[in-house]
Amino acid sequence: MPNAQPNLLDLVLYPDPGLREVCKPVSAMNDQVDRLIDEMFYTMYDAPGIGLAAPQVAVQQRVIVVDVSEGKDQPLALINPKIIQQAGSITWEEGCLSLPGIYAKITRPNHILVEGMNREGKQIQIEASDLLAVCIQHEIDHLNGVLFVDHLSNLKRSRALQQYRKLQLQEENEEK
Repeated sequence: MPNAQPNLLDLVLYPDPGLREVCKPVSAMNDQVDRLIDEMFYTMYDAPGIGLAAPQVAVQQRVIVVDVSEGKDQPLALINPKIIQQAGSITWEEGCLSLPGIYAKITRPNHILVEGMNREGKQIQIEASDLLAVCIQHEIDHLNGVLFVDHLSNLKRSRALQQYRKLQLQEENEEK
């Protein structure tokens, strides 16, 4: 039987407490995790975004998907990802599907070596730089209950969250 069309998952928005939870490791690859990955890619591309972590779709497991390619044709899924080496420094303007409309310049390591399990259940290592490195780090942060605004100074974080609340109120008023 061919795989059914993936479901579009609901994005979890700040300040949902699930975004602050540390996710549990996936014990083994199975059909349920495989389906979750398909649905996460489908949801990420639809949003549109370049990365998505399981807690952003209300699943508290260590699963991320990313695709920073122009053609959206280089999907990468990592299960239980862990950064094992990092070097350099890069500042990139980041946004987040869980904080729509908010962007801030964040400084992170520019080169990383990450290990995790691929969707075939095989342990892999990936070297990443620039936008791919930034995106993977951003998504791994989600697995640890960390949001990109947590990397800002207190003042910049409070301004960003104030702006976010203002955008949310505007949206609510427009819906009425």
